[in-house]
Amino acid sequence: MSEAPLPAIRSLPSWLLGRAAARGRALVADALAEQGMKMWHHVVLSAVRDLAPIAQAELGRSIGLDPKDLVGVLNDLQSSGLVVRRPDPADRRKNAVSLTGEGERMLQRCEEAAREANEALLAPLTATERERFLAVLRRIAAQED
Repeated sequence: MSEAPLPAIRSLPSWLLGRAAARGRALVADALAEQGMKMWHHVVLSAVRDLAPIAQAELGRSIGLDPKDLVGVLNDLQSSGLVVRRPDPADRRKNAVSLTGEGERMLQRCEEAAREANEALLAPLTATERERFLAVLRRIAAQED
């Protein structure tokens, strides 16, 4: 008799990685929601901090977010007072995005929430196992198609 398909699928590394990723995303999303933020809000705040002032189009390319979706995220962040969009001094036809002081503080809260969520995700592992696991994940993630 052949093995049932569900156990065979559940033993695949791709399935296991997908399940772990889904759990990690859910933990982080819940932690960010407690701050009133979504995953893309956090990504954009982090990218703006690292790259500011950055042209809106370049920001979208740097994080791989569709321009229409980026506009919605930036509108949310700007209406909350977390980012500002001003004409880019290098090209006044473009908007340059920067964090506000409140945006910096929110990003710090989001980063702490994400760290705690990732701690919960990796809680079953010892410190040595975590180091090995992350090293292996980096190697897998660095592979080119």
